[in-house]
Amino acid sequence: MPKYHVTTFGCQMNEHDSERMKGMLESLGYAEAAEQDDADLILFNTCSIRETADSKFVGHLGHAKRLKNEDPSRVVGVGGCWAQSVKDEVFEQFPFVDVAFGPGQVHKLAEFLNSDSLTAQGYFEFEGFTGDLPAHREREFQGWVQISVGCNCVCSYCIVPSTRGREVSRDPDDLIREIATMAGDGVREVTLLGQNVNSYGRDLEKSRRISFAELLREIDAIDGVDRIRYTSPHPKDMREDVLRAHAELPALCEHIHLPLQSGSSAVLKAMKRTYDRERFEDRVRLIREFVPDCALSTDIIVGFPGETDADFEQTLEVVEATSFDSAFTFVYSPRRGTVAAELPDQVPHEVKRERMARLVGLVQQHALQRAHRFVGRDIEVLVEGASRTDAAKLRGRSRHNKVVNFGGLAGAGELTTVTVESATSQTLAGTESLTARAVA
Repeated sequence: MPKYHVTTFGCQMNEHDSERMKGMLESLGYAEAAEQDDADLILFNTCSIRETADSKFVGHLGHAKRLKNEDPSRVVGVGGCWAQSVKDEVFEQFPFVDVAFGPGQVHKLAEFLNSDSLTAQGYFEFEGFTGDLPAHREREFQGWVQISVGCNCVCSYCIVPSTRGREVSRDPDDLIREIATMAGDGVREVTLLGQNVNSYGRDLEKSRRISFAELLREIDAIDGVDRIRYTSPHPKDMREDVLRAHAELPALCEHIHLPLQSGSSAVLKAMKRTYDRERFEDRVRLIREFVPDCALSTDIIVGFPGETDADFEQTLEVVEATSFDSAFTFVYSPRRGTVAAELPDQVPHEVKRERMARLVGLVQQHALQRAHRFVGRDIEVLVEGASRTDAAKLRGRSRHNKVVNFGGLAGAGELTTVTVESATSQTLAGTESLTARAVA
């Protein structure tokens, strides 16, 4: 039986796509290898959002090249956003690569592997959903669900529209059938994926069109689905119907990831984000009104071209006022082919580093304060397995998307109740409450 190994870089959408690659390969008779050295097929699912992802991937390719030299019959494949972004150059830069494909062409990998002659091939058209392919899930009780692909936004720093194409929503009936099947297979928590999930459905034919809030309600009604998560929404499209769904639907988790990117309206305009600081803060106010205990996470970019000290101070003001539960913070790096890469007034690296240090300190301060509100409370935790820091303890995740390390007897995939005894800015710790333990 031939063996494959997949290395994944980047976002949850890539994690989802890799699960579908694995499922497709196993349907073709491949088995997963624990290490690249043992694989007949070495695959990379790449990201091109930030420069660091590119550099990390190229380093991994060097090892694959050495393995290919040792055994020329090995097949090396490169998929994902990076492959799409350099589609005209990938075989020239890396002649040992056998097959390259964009995010919309994962299914073509099977066609390539089944062809009579494995000459180098590239597949880069925008077509098909990886969500239509079989899945190999990391955990049988958690599943990614791709509800749309592509993006119609034109953020000046972002390469996604050129690597994943225009926004296309999946048919709602197909989604409901897929999630019902997953629930029947034991999936208790589903995470809905899209570049902008809350614009879901707008491109569908009128007779098939439903809103994101309506989709959430249909999923909540599926027997066996205990938790619903989604990522990522866009502040311009975060509307009251979705927040009402959070307040009313039992399965919809009390966590919203709302990307800020910058607290300066001037920088947001240069980013072409189509909302300003006032709009973002109004969305936060609405979230707190409908779901008072909601955990809020965000994305923030430091050092966008033209960002002044005053602009950055406004970002700190929004972070201070909002008190995020967590934040993904990034130093701006130019992406080839984006408008922002050509903007004047690029911010010096040392200035970016100083601003980043200040931002991270403030984010962690508020994250710790927010985490302490759980100390002394009983919270529901979905057990994921052994703790990564203490093998004698368990690890799980709360409905608020907080990692919880705790002592207890529950098994992976069970819902249980944990009494929180301490908190850090990133994790909670406690003990399973056996008397209050949820039915698994």
